[in-house]
Amino acid sequence: LARIEEVNRIVEVLTSIGVECTWLNANDLQIRRPAVLDLASMDVEAARRTRSVIMLLGPLLDEADTYRLPYAGGCDLGTRTVQPHMQALRQFGLSVEAKSGFYAVQAPPSDGHDRSFVLSERGDTVTENAIMAAAHRRGTTIIRNASPNYMVQDLCFYLQMLGVDIAGVGTTTLKITGRPSIDADIEYFPSEDPIEAMSLITAGIVTNSEVTIRRVPIEFMEIELATLEQMGQRLEVSGEYFARNGRTRLVDVTTKPSELRAPEDKIHPMPFPGLNIDNLPFFAVIAANAHGQTMIHDWVYENRAIYLTELNKLGAQVQLLDPHRIYVNGPSKWRAAEVGCPPALRPAACLLLAMLAARGVSELRNIYVIERGYEDLAERLNTIGAKIEYFQD
Repeated sequence: LARIEEVNRIVEVLTSIGVECTWLNANDLQIRRPAVLDLASMDVEAARRTRSVIMLLGPLLDEADTYRLPYAGGCDLGTRTVQPHMQALRQFGLSVEAKSGFYAVQAPPSDGHDRSFVLSERGDTVTENAIMAAAHRRGTTIIRNASPNYMVQDLCFYLQMLGVDIAGVGTTTLKITGRPSIDADIEYFPSEDPIEAMSLITAGIVTNSEVTIRRVPIEFMEIELATLEQMGQRLEVSGEYFARNGRTRLVDVTTKPSELRAPEDKIHPMPFPGLNIDNLPFFAVIAANAHGQTMIHDWVYENRAIYLTELNKLGAQVQLLDPHRIYVNGPSKWRAAEVGCPPALRPAACLLLAMLAARGVSELRNIYVIERGYEDLAERLNTIGAKIEYFQD
């Protein structure tokens, strides 16, 4: 399990409500739940520092008649509505009202009804919330317009090991037959993260280096790699092998020093199997190394494209067209600078990667936002030749 700050905050939340969470070593977490959860004792401060807290709504569907959850925090990416979550969970009878910094939750009575509904948004966390609600409800639930992305598939594989019957994994229609009582001891390995893989591939590209990134989940990276090759990036891709979950297909990817050119079309994300929305920011750094002008269209988030203009402080030429679109002109002559991390994980990571290519010594401040999503990123980059040091103000 990735030992990142987002996981640490969730462990703090779970521990506060009575779940026994024990780190067996650096990356193995043992979880035991008590007979009854103490929801009134939830660590509010930890909960407010993560967006993942909203994903407790589905699992807690039958835990208590009424309870409160703190508003979700995480990255500041504009108005990221929770309404798709509410729309999905209303199908199970859940009622949620926003009150003074908390969600007041009225749980539905347990029933054995079958249900079928369409998600208004093919979101990853929305789909996961609906899956977890269905997993412990009697009857059969059919979820249409479900996200088939990597984290959703991982959750389904995990629940299948717990004995939940789930059909359609990897498609946009899921059929889930719930189990009101789940009592099983299992061991599970979450699959590798394609966003982390893209981050490390970008490090190799922006520094014009030969770097091998192992255990890349290729099924969730194919569009990204195809886009890079269209831009002139030379890549070597190994044969496929399986992740430790036995289901996810992995490869090793080696970046080769290349001369990049801007793509003929804009770069934009799409739901899986399209280019991943969280991989899009890395193309701003890559496009800054390419000859010509690249348009990047981040149609999902209101503010994230704005944060990418911070790359200009390091010598990039990023032109903001509107809150969703930027032009990136290249190639850039990267230069050192002192920059504070924006309140968004991937744009902050982009600044760090650009600093690897900049001449001189750069300073990146307020790095907690990066540590939310990466484990020991600086240390791992240092093992292949980077020179990154931590210091306290």
